[in-house]
Amino acid sequence: MRQQNTSDTNYISARRSFLKKLGAAVGTATVASALPTTARTAVSKQKVQYGMVIDTRRCIGCHACTIACKAEYDVPLGSNRSWVEYVEKGDYPNVSRNYLPRLCNHCSTPNCVSVCPTGATYRREEDGIVAVDPEICIGCKYCIQACPYDARFSNPVTGVADKCDFCVHRVSEGLAPACVETCIGGARIFGDLNDSGSEISRMMATNPVSVLRREQGTQPNVFYIAADHSDERNRGTNQYVRVTTHRKYEERR
Repeated sequence: MRQQNTSDTNYISARRSFLKKLGAAVGTATVASALPTTARTAVSKQKVQYGMVIDTRRCIGCHACTIACKAEYDVPLGSNRSWVEYVEKGDYPNVSRNYLPRLCNHCSTPNCVSVCPTGATYRREEDGIVAVDPEICIGCKYCIQACPYDARFSNPVTGVADKCDFCVHRVSEGLAPACVETCIGGARIFGDLNDSGSEISRMMATNPVSVLRREQGTQPNVFYIAADHSDERNRGTNQYVRVTTHRKYEERR
């Protein structure tokens, strides 16, 4: 594993701090400039928490989101930052198929951050996005094992941990994540959960939502509407359940 000296670590920490402040300043200025003076003060004090709502009623299982994500980041074959699972269940002739899009949940209390020995995995203070700094990741894979959503992988090209980062490079420019922009049915809604006027907040206020594996206590910021959380490993009944992951590992972790 690669080691760093103290000067390198200090440089990286200083660089990250500078970029965080710069990104926050640019984002706040862009939004605030379009608002009345009375509203600008509120914007400057408001803490952003980005999240996503996935309305499975609109998902058709086309995998456009998966392809858009792979194209945006040149994700190696066999690996995924975002993917769609098929959940089939029932007893003939009463059977159903539902779609469950998956990605990093950008948790408020992420396990991956607490186990990272170098601080390469961190939660951005300005917007709550959980990101990976490839410059200081040593590829130990602790975060991959700690994630209860199987949302991380070791990039075979770079040798470091990789995952969805809500397309932070796009979001910082005022654009939607690639998967949101390409979704044919408009099933993915991205935005600031702390902004009561945002589309994502309105969706959550008017629809029952759920999260994956709530019992893990990580406080996910990816929410689902009308999702089928059936799992082959925990059926609860004798009903037939089959989950197709469309990933290299055919079974869920």
